[in-house]
Amino acid sequence: MPKRLSPPAVASLDAIDRAIVAALADDARIATSELARQIGLSAPATADRVRRLEAQGVIAGFTVELDPRALGYTLQAIVRVKPLPGQLHLVEELLRRIPEFVECDKVTGDDCFICRLYLRTIEHLDGILSKVTERAETSTAIVKSTPVPRRLPPLVEEEESRR
Repeated sequence: MPKRLSPPAVASLDAIDRAIVAALADDARIATSELARQIGLSAPATADRVRRLEAQGVIAGFTVELDPRALGYTLQAIVRVKPLPGQLHLVEELLRRIPEFVECDKVTGDDCFICRLYLRTIEHLDGILSKVTERAETSTAIVKSTPVPRRLPPLVEEEESRR
């Protein structure tokens, strides 16, 4: 199921909610008792807050962060994909089926998709792109570094969210 950029209703986060979200983003495996100690609430109150944040859709899940290099994926590429006429839905499905495409956004502009891949070699990239180029034009950039890694968006205070 595709992720939506905005939930149906904007959740209102107070300072404690923001502290909970930040702590869980840093360590999703933190024990409720330790989280409670960090934010200054009891463990039951903290657990209730976490459940409420989940029910509101603020916390969509708890996950693990992998290091692709430890799995042999030494290269990352960003690929812009522009489907050929009449191929949009087929290309979208094709991108979903190729596991090396770890992230793909449908965008406005000259291209329809901007995708991130993890790869073992340039030859690996060539093999993957050959499956796509039958139905789309592609433009590829190899990632040299990630100066801004994926992070949380700003957690807005209640007063700011009403403006």
